[in-house]
Amino acid sequence: MNKDLLKIKNYIFPEYLIPILIKYKLNINEMLLLLVFLNGEKELDLNRLTKITKLSEQDIMYSFNNLVHNNLIKLETTKDHNGKSEELINLDYLYDEVLYSRQKEEKNKEEANIFSVFEMEFGRTISPMEYEIIKAWIEKDFSEELVLGALKEAVYNGINSIRYIDRILHEWKRKGYKTMEDVSNHNSKNKEITTEQDLFDYNWLDDDNE
Repeated sequence: MNKDLLKIKNYIFPEYLIPILIKYKLNINEMLLLLVFLNGEKELDLNRLTKITKLSEQDIMYSFNNLVHNNLIKLETTKDHNGKSEELINLDYLYDEVLYSRQKEEKNKEEANIFSVFEMEFGRTISPMEYEIIKAWIEKDFSEELVLGALKEAVYNGINSIRYIDRILHEWKRKGYKTMEDVSNHNSKNKEITTEQDLFDYNWLDDDNE
């Protein structure tokens, strides 16, 4: 065999598969079978899978059942364009798991970022209690946008206090604010009203006499 033939990449190992392998503790046979399905094999053809993986039919079925048990794949009966029934491998469960893991990872990163912002603005490490309060804000009642907006409001007023920020957030909630745009629109409206009132109350006659 020519050495160059060994360098040919026959199968693609997607990066997103690594966390799945770790989470479900898949063994080498399960990983190999899953990789074959991901690379285009759609049927549970034991004869063909044996040739591709070099595994026995017993090992293939054992690995296949474990993948099904872990809700990573499913064997579904469908009909082809001629109306003939056929059993095909459905990988939607795997893709759903990948998306869920990615979203959870992104959420964890966002949370880590918001905690870093608080520590930077406070100029100190936040306490475990403060950590839980911030986490509860995001998970239960408020968007990250509003939480950061309330933090900015508190810092602007020179008050680095979780309790003060909590009061801001619940006041915004009471007024029905969902986004910082709602807050901004309300502030702009109040500013216009204040300006109009100042103009109305201004003594223009005194100004002319000066």
